[in-house]
Amino acid sequence: MSNTLPLFFNASRATDFSKLFAFCVFAALLNGCATPVGIRPVDIQTSYQLNTQSALSTGQPSEATKMVLRRNDLMDAFEAEPDKVLARLHTELKPTDDEDKLFALAELSLLHGQKTHDRAYFLAAAVYAWSLLFPGDAHGVQLEASDPRYRLAYDLYNQGLAQGLADSGDSGEVEVQLKPGSYRLPFGTLELSFDASDLSWGGYQLEHFISTAFLDVRGFRNRYRRPGLGSTLAASISSGPISNKVIGWDRLGPRTKVPVTAIAHLQHARSSLAGGQIKGHLELYANEKATTIKVDNQVLPLEFDPTAAYAYRLNDNPMYSMEIINFIKGGLFSGAIPKDRAHDGLFTLFPYQKGKIPLVLVHGTASSPLRWGEMINELEGDSRIRDNYQVWLFTYDSANPIAYSAGVLRGALENALKEFDPDQQDPALQQMVVIGHSQGGLLTKLTAIDTGNRLWDLISDKPFDQIKVTPDAQALLKRTLFFKPLPFVKRVVFIATPQHGAMAAASEWVTGLVARLVTLPQTMLQGFAQAAVSSGDEKLLAKLSRPPTAADNMNPNNPGLMTLASIPVPANTPAHSIIAVDGNVPKKEGDDGVVAYKSAHIDEAVSEKVVNWHHSCQAQPEVIEEVRRILLEHLEVSEKGGL
Repeated sequence: MSNTLPLFFNASRATDFSKLFAFCVFAALLNGCATPVGIRPVDIQTSYQLNTQSALSTGQPSEATKMVLRRNDLMDAFEAEPDKVLARLHTELKPTDDEDKLFALAELSLLHGQKTHDRAYFLAAAVYAWSLLFPGDAHGVQLEASDPRYRLAYDLYNQGLAQGLADSGDSGEVEVQLKPGSYRLPFGTLELSFDASDLSWGGYQLEHFISTAFLDVRGFRNRYRRPGLGSTLAASISSGPISNKVIGWDRLGPRTKVPVTAIAHLQHARSSLAGGQIKGHLELYANEKATTIKVDNQVLPLEFDPTAAYAYRLNDNPMYSMEIINFIKGGLFSGAIPKDRAHDGLFTLFPYQKGKIPLVLVHGTASSPLRWGEMINELEGDSRIRDNYQVWLFTYDSANPIAYSAGVLRGALENALKEFDPDQQDPALQQMVVIGHSQGGLLTKLTAIDTGNRLWDLISDKPFDQIKVTPDAQALLKRTLFFKPLPFVKRVVFIATPQHGAMAAASEWVTGLVARLVTLPQTMLQGFAQAAVSSGDEKLLAKLSRPPTAADNMNPNNPGLMTLASIPVPANTPAHSIIAVDGNVPKKEGDDGVVAYKSAHIDEAVSEKVVNWHHSCQAQPEVIEEVRRILLEHLEVSEKGGL
């Protein structure tokens, strides 16, 4: 018996061990052989999302901030009582360094501000981010440029500042209030000063500052923005009386929106966190005047977002819907221009900028300056163009006779140069480039050629100096019928221009219909009537019985157009042609639906670019790139001594 008992117990233990082993194998199979710690492969996009998610991109804390919460066992607490967690982290901040916790405070404050709509937390996010980026006399450790938190800290500051100073409106737009005062923080106060002179721009007061960071842009191919420091805003100019009439104040177009950047320049923010009393100065920078700012002896780029400001200007612009009606009736564009602005049709995007070459854009028939929007956005997005050219826009009633509109354009350009540079101290103004689309190209040509008496001789058999009219009528007739090259126009560009006529204008039914519908300017008709009556010129009287419109002037058989086509642009003013041909046809046999290639072609052009598109081609990439090439070529020539 004594020899068999151990064997019995050993057998029992073996059975138990077998059962335990089987259970462990079964449990392991149920767990898929997973270990407490391991990995799983992911694709590129998932990997990037895991490493870059943040309060700004996903509405969740970044991994760097989660680390701080986990280390302090605060993940669940932040979900339940975020304000208490933020207060604890703030209290535990070390006097210097501690950048991990400082970054977490910035990001978590922004998140809490989003959830509670409490602007104190947005401002706190900006203060923490500034303290992290510019520790100043606290001698803290700045983040390395390669640290993803570095750029994110800029964005937390920029957006925290915009939201922290925003008005609680219900328009959906974030309108920022720029004013001095004491602002509440979760841990104290923020005292901001502000110099009201920063609000002056182009002689006007800036107002209604809309944050572009919270605007989506539609319609433009590209959105040009430069990352940097500051909250990007689109500002309006005041409609009230102007107090400081700087040069060019009255040539700023209607509905102007100014791209500006706001900064809250904080003083000793890092060392002031513990005491809770932060001081700073609000600063406002217009993007065309400043691109950098100096902080702690560092020259830093300002953030700017000009495309959004320009798109905001064009958004729901009533001029779009007025284009066709204005062609028929005339004068509607002038009615949309504020009374305190120039009324010769020439407007600037920005106040006059000394040292920059004027780039004048002239729209076509039944169109408006708004149709240059894509090209302007692209050219302004190129620093080489933006830093060396200033965009001017000419608007006119495009049903008026072409020579009449050209006279208005020339007068407006001469007026602008006298206003901007009466003593001719700015050589850049003498290097002007004029670009015209469609009919605008014909106006452009008349800035560069000498017509002599040829246009007058087409309508009258009597010498002009024998015509007795009032001084005003005489000036109008001279401006409309006698052209010489403007000495400051150094290069011209024609886009889809009917140099030899437009196809539709060849129809007498079309030109007759236009003549019956449109309203021509009374001053022009009265001037010609004076000349006809005083001279008894039957040829001139016959013209008055059916005054010509721009449609008549673009008839391929029109004597005036044929005369204009016979006069080449002189060689000392380089001319460039951009011609549209729609469809897959040989270019010499093609057209753009309005203008045939053979009509748009001119022998004297120093370059000719043919694009496969319809007539309204000025927004197409090939056209814009050709204009960019021409402008850079012109800049190079100008820098070598000019034309």
